[in-house]
Amino acid sequence: MKCPYCQKVKDRVIDSRQARSGELIRRRRECLHCGRRFTTYERIDEIPYMVIKKDGRREKFDRQKILQGLLKACEKRPVPPAKLEALVDEAERFVSEAPDRERTTKEVGELLMNRLRKLDKVAYVRFASVYLDFKDVREFMDELKGLLRERVRR
Repeated sequence: MKCPYCQKVKDRVIDSRQARSGELIRRRRECLHCGRRFTTYERIDEIPYMVIKKDGRREKFDRQKILQGLLKACEKRPVPPAKLEALVDEAERFVSEAPDRERTTKEVGELLMNRLRKLDKVAYVRFASVYLDFKDVREFMDELKGLLRERVRR
């Protein structure tokens, strides 16, 4: 849990109690870095995060599925797994913070592609080729040309 005072994530639980007839757990915590105390509340997350597929179907958000896709795209590339885990965390936060706790796969895919583009261009092209479902070599080449134009501008 991140300390609201110093933003460090090391803490210890001092006290735990049930609240609201067992629906919540109140935890009193102490930050191991700054020593200040704060309270957190935990509850069961009953409404799953959802993604809306291209054909309109709704599916539960699956962290593992996204991570597997990213790992495949980054195979034999110098991308640390911790960076991919952080990417998946960001995608999950993106879906969970949506008003209806759901996003389209297009929105999630674009978020992942934008982050991957900054992380590793080859992994980005691999991911995009599957995500964007290129129909032919011309579409693939158009995407590569866009990357090359971007590179020349820098």
